Amino acid sequence: MEPGLSSWWAGSAYLLYLLYAVLRVARRPATGAVDYLVAGRRLTLPAFVATLVSTWYGGILGVGEYAWRNGVSNWLVFGLPYYLYAGVFALLLAARARRSRLLSVPDLLELRFGRGPALLGAGTLFVMTAPAAYVLMLGVLLQLASGWPLPVCIGLGALLSVAYVLRGGLQAVVATDRVQFVLMFAGFLVLVPVCVVELGGWQWLRAQVPPSHLSWDGGLGWQAIFVWYFIALSTLVEPAFYQRCYAARDERTARRGILVSIAFWILFDFLTTTAGLYARAALPDLADPLQAFPALAERVLPGFWQGVFTVGLLATIMSTVDSYSFIAAVTLGRDLLGRWRGWDEARSLRASQWCLVATAAAAVAMALAAGSVVTLWKVLGSIGTPVLLLPLALAHGARAVDGRRVTAAMAAAGGAALAWTLAGRGAPWLGVEPIFPGLLVSAAVLGPAWRRRGPVAAGG
Repeated sequence: MEPGLSSWWAGSAYLLYLLYAVLRVARRPATGAVDYLVAGRRLTLPAFVATLVSTWYGGILGVGEYAWRNGVSNWLVFGLPYYLYAGVFALLLAARARRSRLLSVPDLLELRFGRGPALLGAGTLFVMTAPAAYVLMLGVLLQLASGWPLPVCIGLGALLSVAYVLRGGLQAVVATDRVQFVLMFAGFLVLVPVCVVELGGWQWLRAQVPPSHLSWDGGLGWQAIFVWYFIALSTLVEPAFYQRCYAARDERTARRGILVSIAFWILFDFLTTTAGLYARAALPDLADPLQAFPALAERVLPGFWQGVFTVGLLATIMSTVDSYSFIAAVTLGRDLLGRWRGWDEARSLRASQWCLVATAAAAVAMALAAGSVVTLWKVLGSIGTPVLLLPLALAHGARAVDGRRVTAAMAAAGGAALAWTLAGRGAPWLGVEPIFPGLLVSAAVLGPAWRRRGPVAAGG
């Protein structure tokens, strides 16, 4: 069987599974806000781990792009800082989030600081969670399989990824994530051993890649690595973490679920970084590094297994597109429009369903404009994190802060980071990444506002 035909068969089987998921959800749609938004708060540990691990790793082609360009520093950029902050979230925030019995991050901001910070937070979260980077990767993968124009593939990928979320909500996302979790690991557990056998082991790899690819910083310098340890602070404001914790069966499940997920991410990062090194060694003249993993699979895998790997990539990306599309749509429809217009919960949920279309359109537009997955991650993380980090930290604390000051801090921090980004025109202005002035402005505005006494935060 030809490799292309095998990929089509495997892809068709996967799409048939998604169609089955759509029809199954259509028979049993979610009812009510708790059921739709947080799956009735019934997530068990295996379901929690499967949905969180697969959701938080949709940037698979971006990881391939970075590892092909910069080698093992991929682990220090996209691995270690995120493990650290995920561990902090598990130990300090997971149980509090579950105990609060809230439904979203803007709910927490409104409870502690009022409507203004909640609306600003919702707007920021919508931009951060609109899955532009992942829709771009999905479009690239579909283009490789079909040969269709990239804009068509990006639009089709966005449509496929939101169809089964419309009626089922989070429970539909979790149902598909169980299968996608298995597929994402299966693909790389096939690819990496075959590379070792077909191409060579460590000595061969070391001889073929540039020396900088095996250095800790990939030849980029310490600041290029260090900035990601601040961008990774976005983990502490990550809405997917909060949503899964709100949906967990109990506090223990929320905390343990994140810790177990970290172990799976470590394993997956080992596989993907190794595959990225093999891609650079075997394909040093690759025109588009975003295609590093698909091109490597085409180079070393026979037809059937190439199809399995392609479906693994597809599942990895779609598990993130559907989850973030859902979060972004709820953020826009319920937490922003519904809160701004004063709608009741039922009307806000209906608006959220329609906002899935708006979310898909926004993601497609952002994907076409940016063109680079890593650029999207860096820009959105650098602007959004300063807006949310300190306000959410204060929301979990016991000190009271005036809501108007929080609103001013969020607006000023976002404005400063955005202005710095625009001034740099794609590069750090004055050699400084925009996340730093954003965080400094936020700290400067919020610092004097702390008082010794005040109401305890929700779930605190």
